[in-house]
Amino acid sequence: MPSFALHPQLLVDCHVLGRLPATHLLLHRNGAVPWFILVPETDLANLLDLPTAHRDAVLADCTRVSDALRTLGYPKINVAWIGNLVPQLHIHVIGRRPGDACWPRPVWGHLEARRDWTESEIAALRAAILGE
Repeated sequence: MPSFALHPQLLVDCHVLGRLPATHLLLHRNGAVPWFILVPETDLANLLDLPTAHRDAVLADCTRVSDALRTLGYPKINVAWIGNLVPQLHIHVIGRRPGDACWPRPVWGHLEARRDWTESEIAALRAAILGE
């Protein structure tokens, strides 16, 4: 496989937080909801096409993010891998709770609210997930 690079649209839409064991950890720039994107290093476009061990490691990273979000007070976690606009395999892990910017509707097509993350919020989220 050639050297790995994040899709340019992900770099426009997200803050790069670092690495988990099986994925690159990104945070969507719209801070209206905590919306993480995990990107495994693969040429495959579909999560279910990954070899079992790789898929299990990616899902373990998703669980790590989900657990951190629950600790931060988000009782509902939405997880999706769609890839219609960005063909590179990536998984969305989004913390949801009643009263958030588009509750109870899905974030896709309904997240009209917009706010930027502060540097301290980004650092706190990075620490909560990566332990830094």
